[in-house]
This record gives sequence, structure tokens and C-alpha cells, in this order.
Amino acid sequence: MKAIILSAGQGSRLLPLTQDRPKCLLPIGKRTLLEWQVRAIEACGIKDISVVIGFKSEMMEAELAKLARPGTTLRPIFNPFYKVADNLGSCWLAREHMQGDFLLVNGDTLFEIALLQKVLATPPANIVVTVDRKPAYDEDDMKVRREGNQLKAIGKKLPLDTVNAESIGMLLFRQEGPRLFREAVEGFMRTPEGATVWYLQVIHALAQRETIETALIEGLDWGEVDFPPDLEEVRQMIATWPDKA
Repeated sequence: MKAIILSAGQGSRLLPLTQDRPKCLLPIGKRTLLEWQVRAIEACGIKDISVVIGFKSEMMEAELAKLARPGTTLRPIFNPFYKVADNLGSCWLAREHMQGDFLLVNGDTLFEIALLQKVLATPPANIVVTVDRKPAYDEDDMKVRREGNQLKAIGKKLPLDTVNAESIGMLLFRQEGPRLFREAVEGFMRTPEGATVWYLQVIHALAQRETIETALIEGLDWGEVDFPPDLEEVRQMIATWPDKA
């Protein structure tokens, strides 16, 4: 099992905090967001981790070198198009590492170890999208429509009366999933809109012809860091965690 973390962007909605550093290098308690992710992934037994970088790439490379531990491969993948392409471009650049089972994580998603353990323990399936539920969803949520455990639609613009979950930005690819995703990414990148596409639009398209499962992690700790108030929320969240990851 490998992991790929998508951390190429700046995080402009957090300016001025991200003027001089990517948002994944903002401090969340005693660690950066990136370090929390890497340590949680390592704790779950995944020792091959790729991080797609772009903004302040030299700073990111230095941080990855600092985080490296014996027995873990922690490699940067530079995305020179991070300013003009959406995160599908980062997936395209990382596609050679999508051979065999892999975990894909957004660089702004903070999660507890138990959450990742639950996702990794899901029954074998080609593609698993990690989801949570809440009473209501807003325009910035990556909304999901699921039937049973199967994902039927995913996107920010889904009609609210069809939505019953949200993606947290963590996907698991096993069996035929890596090939299906890789081929779909390459196909989308050959279209005129490829540079403007989110990778979850690829997942939505795949869901129209393939069985995609969901892993519900309701009750477990996670947070997405997009805006300044999110920082305070995740800092309060990690205050209840054990002093390790």
C-alpha cells in the first residue's frame, strides 16, 4: 500500500497566513498539518508516501527531508502547473505511483489515526470514497449522493435534496481501482477542460459506469482547513488526541 498526498497549492483563502508558506505547513498544535498526515499514515503501516508539491516547493522539499524517517520513503513530486491547473493535474503527475493499491489524501484534510484505520479495513473494493454525514450541507462541501454504501454522485453543485453525505478528501484504490482511475485521469487530461477539472469529477464520471463504494466515518475526528476559522476548529480537535501520531 502506498499513499499520495496532494499538497501543491498555496491555500489563498487563508491569506495572509499562507503568504510565505503553503497551508499544509501551517502549525496545528505541535506539528504542521502535513506532519500530522504523514505520521498518521506511517502509524497505519504505509511506508511509501508521495507528496505532490508546487507553491514554495523548496520549503516543502526541506520539510519532507526533515520529516523523513528510516524505513519510510517520503518523496516530493513537483507540479509546475499548480497555479493554472486544478488538482487533476497533480493526480496526472503522480500517476506513475498509482500502480498497486494506494491511498489518496487531500493536503488540507486532518484526520485521526482511527479514521484511517477504519478506511483501510473496509472490505475489498476497487474504489472507496471516505464520507461523513451531518444535518445540513453548504455550497463549499464536496457533496455526495449514496445508495446504501454505493456512491452515485459527487460534486459541490449536487441538488441539496439529493445529498446524504460529504467527501472528506480521502480515497482508497485497490484491485482494479488504480488502473480505472489512472486511465480516467489520462482521458480527462486530454480534453480541453482537463486543466480545470477536480479529480473528484473523474470519480463522479467513473461512478456512472463502475461500482464505487463509500466508507462512512461518522463520529471519528477529521477537519478540512480552508478558511481561518477552520484552523481554530482543528486545533481544538487535536487537543483531545493522544500525544502521538
